[in-house]
Amino acid sequence: MRLRPMLSALPVYRAGQRPAARADLPTFKLSSNEAPVPPPEHVLAALPESAVHLYPDPASTALLEALAKHVSLPVEQICVGCGSVSLCQNAVQIAADPGDEVVYAWRAFEAYPIVTTISAAVPVEVPLTSGARHDVQAMADAVGPRTKVVFLCTPNNPTGPAVTHDEAAWLLATVSEDVLVVIDEAYHEYVRDPAAVRALELAASHPNVLVLRTFSKAFGLAGLRVGYGMGSPEVIAAMRKVATPFGVSTPAQAAAIAALQPAGVAHMEQMVQDTVRERDRMGAALRDAGYDVPDSQANFVWVAGDGPALAAQLEAQGLTVRPFGEGVRISVGPVPANDRVLEVLGEPS
Repeated sequence: MRLRPMLSALPVYRAGQRPAARADLPTFKLSSNEAPVPPPEHVLAALPESAVHLYPDPASTALLEALAKHVSLPVEQICVGCGSVSLCQNAVQIAADPGDEVVYAWRAFEAYPIVTTISAAVPVEVPLTSGARHDVQAMADAVGPRTKVVFLCTPNNPTGPAVTHDEAAWLLATVSEDVLVVIDEAYHEYVRDPAAVRALELAASHPNVLVLRTFSKAFGLAGLRVGYGMGSPEVIAAMRKVATPFGVSTPAQAAAIAALQPAGVAHMEQMVQDTVRERDRMGAALRDAGYDVPDSQANFVWVAGDGPALAAQLEAQGLTVRPFGEGVRISVGPVPANDRVLEVLGEPS
């Protein structure tokens, strides 16, 4: 059997690990940016018991209608997929032929080099600034004749800062309209920076903009895998063409629709408010302790430094986080978990 040679060089997506059980103290998983609380009861009650033997609605008709109301867009400008990761892959598939280039900041979402390489496109990674932010000038400079997709991860995963509206608008005015600009807003609901990009506003005036969001984070439906994209009818029609048939399950559709009802949105907004308060408290305390922590607009904080060493220090105290070579990403969890993070990192390693 001959498999594709690119598989040997394909990056492996490394999901956040679960903590090992401890008899001496409770453990916390702070490695996957999950919601710290489950969705409300009415969302869980919406999961149909008979869904397992029937195919889901392939068009996600009711979900699209609920989303159209939620974001004030026509159904023709919205698509759904199996989490925003699948939509990232679909975005590359609709725009990039083999050998074409995909530009994104690095470090950013780990799926970008994977979905690019799978499509036989060429990843072009642009280093973040010293403040762990997108360098939009350098990204624009990296765009060449073979560039077909640019990803903006905002707030940036794993570092946290958001791209500003002026930065995104300048980039769109600079690059060719033939380039698909994907504004990946998986953490949109947590943003409090008034200067942050207003992605749907840009999509309304730029047909080459695709905005991605998800139910996995703020809505607490990570296990059901529902993401959605918004853009021009032309881009959305193309996204639907390459989507996996029946990709969003019946339980996922039902739960997402329930989450978009007023009670579900109110629950989400309260959970986000609590998370933002804890995020800001953690960031301020860690900076006061001398750590290099950028201004996060997501549901996690980034601590620059020796990532594996910091992760090991926290793991020893029952706190599993996400290490990278140049830092560690710590998801905001329940208050006791966050308190323990601050206690551990406030001590000498």
